[in-house]
Amino acid sequence: MKNIIFDMETNDPDDYITLLLLLGHPDVNLKAVTITPGSAYQVGLVEKTLKIFQKDIPIGAFNIEHPKTCVSDWHENAYGQITPSNNAQEGFEVLIKYCDENTTLITGAPLKNLGKALDSPDFKLGTLVAQGGFAGEGVVPAEKQLEKFKGRKTCPTFNLNGDIPAAFKALATDKIDIRYFVSKNVCHGVVYDTSFHHIISQYKDLSMSLSLIYKGMEYYLTKNPLGKMLHDPLAACCALDLSIGTWAEVEIFREKGEWGAKLQENTKTWIITDYDHVKFVDTFTKT
Repeated sequence: MKNIIFDMETNDPDDYITLLLLLGHPDVNLKAVTITPGSAYQVGLVEKTLKIFQKDIPIGAFNIEHPKTCVSDWHENAYGQITPSNNAQEGFEVLIKYCDENTTLITGAPLKNLGKALDSPDFKLGTLVAQGGFAGEGVVPAEKQLEKFKGRKTCPTFNLNGDIPAAFKALATDKIDIRYFVSKNVCHGVVYDTSFHHIISQYKDLSMSLSLIYKGMEYYLTKNPLGKMLHDPLAACCALDLSIGTWAEVEIFREKGEWGAKLQENTKTWIITDYDHVKFVDTFTKT
């Protein structure tokens, strides 16, 4: 089993699907969950979910006093009422305490908790798998570029732009042994649609995770029949099996508000350029 910490947000179904997946996956030892921004409603949602899985693990919040719920309507419509909770520690303190050389941190949110944790001399992390960034022309072969990104070298990316100093800090630090970025140049081609929903239907009775994912996406697809891009679930599956992705070692840069990557050796920073769909599905549905 892999030691995993998940740093998440809850603006859409993406991160919550990932949380459900990690909580019941047979290859995962989920050590902690941290949240950005970490409102009481977000903490309540995570606390409620941990109770369903009978998991007693720490919850960290970046800002428990955040004035907005930061939870999409989908969460309550699909899974029921959320009771706000203040039962959370400081997010950066959770990361300092539970990250180590043998732990993988998956980030599906702006890197606020990680950025603050990196200020501590006691912080150490084996592997960072971050959803975010962009690889394009010069890194991704032309035949592998998604049509919407053809020829582009840079692109806006929410998670890295959500805390730019923290992103640069994570890229520069030697407190992280190795970094993998699962970026939109591939994520935008990975979709939970009716076909994927049919695949999950074949496994939902074998796994509480997949059963709950199926329930939530059954509701989602009635409102959004084209489906949902699986940014964070792809990142989580890559964290469990790096061979899902094809990777290039790069230097990640920011230019005019957009992020890009250029090939560069000895950076200990890798970005995804393609993925194996069969391996992704196998990892997602493992029971």
